[in-house]
Amino acid sequence: MIFMAINTLLFDLDGTLIDTAPDLAFALNTLLLENGMPEKPYADIKPLVAFGGKTLVSMGFDCDELHPKFDSRHQRLLQIYTDNIDKYAKTFEGIDDLLGVIKAKGLLWGIVTNKPENLTHLLLDKMDIKPDVIVCGDTLEHNKPHPAPLLYACARLAVDPVSCLFIGDDKNDMLAGKNAGIKTVAVAYGYGKVTDDWNYDYLVEHPQDIQELI
Repeated sequence: MIFMAINTLLFDLDGTLIDTAPDLAFALNTLLLENGMPEKPYADIKPLVAFGGKTLVSMGFDCDELHPKFDSRHQRLLQIYTDNIDKYAKTFEGIDDLLGVIKAKGLLWGIVTNKPENLTHLLLDKMDIKPDVIVCGDTLEHNKPHPAPLLYACARLAVDPVSCLFIGDDKNDMLAGKNAGIKTVAVAYGYGKVTDDWNYDYLVEHPQDIQELI
């Protein structure tokens, strides 16, 4: 139990709030099939989705960004993903209940993600998710692990960082929280493999566990 007045919860998006990996895997495998190449196993794609589309293209085609077709492949991947952004995406089990509790308690909540604004807003609109604040990877000059996005979210909500929790599934989320003076919550159900060197404040196995922190 946290013995402080928590009034705001900020979440990472992919791998924390919404399970987007199946749609990203679909986009990559569709691209591979279009190029006459075999699909990659979902288990191989899932750990890489947090690193973005360029990483997926590099893995799928075993090439780097200097390849003459890299940029066109990356753009095609993004187009396929955009067209299918909510094909399989869903909130993680327990997230909807958690958001209901947050609302019932009169707390504020928001999303701080490195996902671009166009994709973030499209996904949230499709899924009818309406946070109090949204900060994306291209909203500001800096993104996570820089503290600027979290501090910007706090400023937009007019809340003190010490009254917030930041919940994420990546080491960069924990670094961003530390840099912003915000208590961090690492989720074990996400895409990142949580290790002690993340230096998180709290570790949860399930979204329901977050309710105990508020």
